[in-house]
Amino acid sequence: MSLSEQGSAAPTVSAGVETFLNDPRHVGALTTVRPDGTLHVAPVRFTWDGRAGLVRVMTVASSRKARNLLAGPGGRVALCQVDGFTWVTLEGRGTVVTDPARIADGARRYAKRYWSAPPDPPGRVVIEIEVDRVLSLNA
Repeated sequence: MSLSEQGSAAPTVSAGVETFLNDPRHVGALTTVRPDGTLHVAPVRFTWDGRAGLVRVMTVASSRKARNLLAGPGGRVALCQVDGFTWVTLEGRGTVVTDPARIADGARRYAKRYWSAPPDPPGRVVIEIEVDRVLSLNA
């Protein structure tokens, strides 16, 4: 068993981590910080773009996770995916994106990973996380 940590602007991940992060059976736990400083954790489906070092989470602007980021733009977030004793945590700066082209790109990537389109409710946004730290065990 090995524990790896990386702290660069554009992280490079192993083939095992890449495969683990792109497994459609998995969901992640997204942690954001509420305006009062307490943590909010929510299960999410997400996509990982290893070339760009970018995580995308489809949601709505009124969700707690999006409101947390809107209250503290550029705030730190963490997304962790776990399967037994294998896990990967991606940390970085989170941004709520309202640009229709980037939302459409997020939805396309979601549909490719999960084999179905994401919900399309009013107020849909995409949270983008610019990953700068990767922690993993057994991946």
